[in-house]
Amino acid sequence: MLYSAQRMPSVFVLAHDWTLRTAVRAELRERGIDALGMDSAEVVGRAIASGQIPSALVVEGAAEFVSDPAIQNLMSRVPTILIASRTEKIPFPPAGIGGIGPGPEGQYRGVLLYRPVQVREIVARVLDFLRRGEAA
Repeated sequence: MLYSAQRMPSVFVLAHDWTLRTAVRAELRERGIDALGMDSAEVVGRAIASGQIPSALVVEGAAEFVSDPAIQNLMSRVPTILIASRTEKIPFPPAGIGGIGPGPEGQYRGVLLYRPVQVREIVARVLDFLRRGEAA
């Protein structure tokens, strides 16, 4: 079972690249996951202020997102898939922040994927978070 009877899982897909954002969101929705596409930290903030808390995050590794304190805070609490370019210099979150690295009890709360990455790989990782009960 992918979600509890109390609430359907929700995933925030935060990316400037609209093709990535749209494709991941569409595939997750096809699988019965409520996925919201977002292109800025401000949109994430408004969603959280309205009471929407994600079960997992997919974050494009843009410096604007990864270095934002509010996004880092959210990433530290929610399993995260960070998608980065091997050539772009971005300030990666410290170990244990952003779900990238050991979480509570040494469990990893996220993964780092390098471009090029396929949508099916991203979706498989999200579904794995939800199946294992790691999602918030």
